[in-house]
Amino acid sequence: MLIVCPACASEYDIATDRVGVEGRSVRCAACRETWFISPDEVAAALAEEMAEIQAAMGSVEGRGEAQADLDAWEAALAEEAQAAAVDPMPEEKPVRKPRGRTPPPKRWGAMSPVAAFGLALLAGIPLALLARSTVVRAMPQSAALYAGIGMPVNLRGIEIRDLSAFQTQGEGAASQLVVEGDVVGVAGNPVPVPPIEVEVRDAQDQTIYRWTVAPPRSSLEDRETARFRASLSAPPAQGRTIKVGFAPERGVPETDLGH
Repeated sequence: MLIVCPACASEYDIATDRVGVEGRSVRCAACRETWFISPDEVAAALAEEMAEIQAAMGSVEGRGEAQADLDAWEAALAEEAQAAAVDPMPEEKPVRKPRGRTPPPKRWGAMSPVAAFGLALLAGIPLALLARSTVVRAMPQSAALYAGIGMPVNLRGIEIRDLSAFQTQGEGAASQLVVEGDVVGVAGNPVPVPPIEVEVRDAQDQTIYRWTVAPPRSSLEDRETARFRASLSAPPAQGRTIKVGFAPERGVPETDLGH
C-alpha cells in the first residue's frame, strides 16, 4: 500500500500485511514525523489489491485450466447438495398483520471498507485460490496478501530453514555477526539457488544495513539441503532483528523468510 507522510509528503510503498488489520504507527525516514495508519486505510488498500488481482485474472495465462478446476469443484458441491437429505419446511398459517401505518423502509448505511473488502474477497476466492501461482506471477505484490491469510506462495521452489544468528569476537576488538541457515529444495525438480540477502533492522523495523552472499550451491534437487553462512564485521549497534531472504529478481516477489 502507498502511504504519504503528512509533514513532508514523502511517499512509501509498503506491504499491507506489515501494517496489520488493526493499523500501526509509522515514522517517516526523511523528516522523522510519526503518524498512525488507521484500520479503514488498511482495509481500503486490501480491497484495492483484491480488485487488481481479479482484474489480472482476466488476462493471465492458465485461466482456462483454473476455470476447469473451478467447474469441477462446483459440480462436486452440487452433487453433494443433491445427495443430502433435507427436511421439508413445516407449513405455517398466514398471520394477519394489524392495520395501521406502513413502517418506513429500512435504510442501510454506507458499507464500511472492511465489509467491502470482505465481499470482494468472497467473490474472488475460488478462482484466486486455485491459481495462486498464476496470480502472483502476474502481480508480485499479491504475494503479501496470500501470506497474510496463511497461504504463502513459493515461486522459487526453495526455502530457508533453521536460521540462527549470533555474535562472535572477530579480529582485534571488533565483534562479528554470523548468520547461518539451511537452503532446502521443495519444487520436486532441480531449481537454481539465487544469492542470499541479509538485512539488519532497528527497533522500528527499518533496514539499516543490507548485504548479499553467494548461494552455497548453484542448484538443489527436491528435498536436498545446503548450509549457508553469512558474516558481518562490526555490525551496527542499533540493530535489533535480522531478516534473511533471497535476493529479489524480476517477476518473483521478495519474501521475508525469517529473522
